[in-house]
Amino acid sequence: MLAMAKMTGSRFLAETFKGYGVTHVFFVPAIAKTGLWEMKKLGIQPVLTHGEKAAAYMADGYARASHKPGICMAQSVGAANLAAGLQDAYLGLAPVIAITGTRSSFDKYRHAYQEVEHAPLFQAVTKFDATVSTVEELPALMHQAFRQATSGAPAPVHLDFMGTNGFVVMNGEADLEVMVDERFSHYPALRPEPEPERVKEAAGMLLKAKRPVIVAGGGVTSSGAQKEVVELAEMLSVPVATSLNAKGAIADEHPLSVGVVGSYSRWCANRVVAEADLVLFVGSHTGSQVTNEWRIPRPGTSVIQIDINPADLGRTYPARVAILGDAKVTLRQLIDNMGTRKEATEWSKRVQQTVDLWRKEVEPLAGSNEAPTRPERLCKELADFLPSDAILVSDTGHAGIWTGTMVDLNKPGQGYIRAAGSLGWGLPAALGVKCAQPERPVILFVGDGGLWYHLAELETARRYGINIVVVVNNNQSLNQVQGGYADKPGSGELWQFSDVDLVNLARAFGCFGAKVTHPGEIKKALSEALASNTTAVVDVITDKNVMAPPPWA
Repeated sequence: MLAMAKMTGSRFLAETFKGYGVTHVFFVPAIAKTGLWEMKKLGIQPVLTHGEKAAAYMADGYARASHKPGICMAQSVGAANLAAGLQDAYLGLAPVIAITGTRSSFDKYRHAYQEVEHAPLFQAVTKFDATVSTVEELPALMHQAFRQATSGAPAPVHLDFMGTNGFVVMNGEADLEVMVDERFSHYPALRPEPEPERVKEAAGMLLKAKRPVIVAGGGVTSSGAQKEVVELAEMLSVPVATSLNAKGAIADEHPLSVGVVGSYSRWCANRVVAEADLVLFVGSHTGSQVTNEWRIPRPGTSVIQIDINPADLGRTYPARVAILGDAKVTLRQLIDNMGTRKEATEWSKRVQQTVDLWRKEVEPLAGSNEAPTRPERLCKELADFLPSDAILVSDTGHAGIWTGTMVDLNKPGQGYIRAAGSLGWGLPAALGVKCAQPERPVILFVGDGGLWYHLAELETARRYGINIVVVVNNNQSLNQVQGGYADKPGSGELWQFSDVDLVNLARAFGCFGAKVTHPGEIKKALSEALASNTTAVVDVITDKNVMAPPPWA
């Protein structure tokens, strides 16, 4: 904490961000103009984007990759777009701090130029929303923003600065105290401990169960509890399924791993969880995706739930044991209280057979030499190529399904970050990830449909030297929606795109570009893209008629 001193709001904002370890802010002009200049003088990099949603997505990717709050900003006219961009951070539980400018109260309700009411827009996608009317209010509300964003289940927050570009707050001057609370510079900010009685009760249930399963949710990733999940699973010989947000918590080749469960899933994971007599949910809010519309596990299955958010305990499945606590801390106490379980040989054998059956089923598809390339083969080549410290970023839709099911992550240094539901999130988010982890290779898997949303951000990447590899599953369509049109003549215009040379587009932006028309070319193209040491686009032409398999229910 620094002593109180006379300073402008701009200087205060810059010093606060510096104190909290912020390295980048993502913005669309004109917002906090003097503040951005002060940040640059302190070594914080402002990143100018081509749209407010892209700025929010970059801040989201930055937050998930760094475990620190991501900052995005826009003036009053861009507030609605910025709010729309926070939906993915809200659904993906990422601590993004959004700052906008707003008209004074005197101007409101009088048809102020370019402005709609901000509060209703942000309240749906944040857990804290406040107006900063004067520079004197800035210290308390900025401290509150960092605290709210990172504590409990992380989520976005919003501060509306007075003045269309925040100038009232930025240009105001007062005696201000820069308050930096290290606890809220990252997440998890606080690690609440569980009730010992509930831990012992859960341990007893796990020891008695004949067919137990662990489902690791995004809270495992947020808490850094991957090691504890694997340790508990090995101690009890219990299979582990993961949500997409927890993919990589256990190596895909681990004998206890059954894969991603739910609607973007391997059918073997759904089968195993459906057959369980006890499911331990760790850091999962048991939403529709991880449960395949609340059918996996079957209703009536005994459930133990560990979560940092009390509102999620028992929300979907009545929990026999509900444990409020941080995932890492709670799992460690569960391990310390665990006795010896009599191994259920039949269950272990059944689980392994189910996983082996799935692998044998997809093996011919992953090894296919068909051209255009099958997505399964593309995923197999990508999994084999990924460096040991790479972060794989996935867009939503088919990109999420293909990477979640078909890309094996087996090295402990590899990471996986995916869109929580917004098509087009992938490119801006991957740039945010790279800003947060500049030394690690960042590989984006995106369909051509997702890439078109924010294609202009290739220019942003090139301008700032944010070097990622963009792997495009290019089927010249949004083929995930084609099922409803299969028997309707001339329906292609409802889901197909024209043929555009993405390689020439990439090169026009100053990026590396490579086109792949046969699966045998994928490895070479990926290697050249990563070695190019610039933003790179690998355009893989794939079969538009190949659909991701529907989830087993």
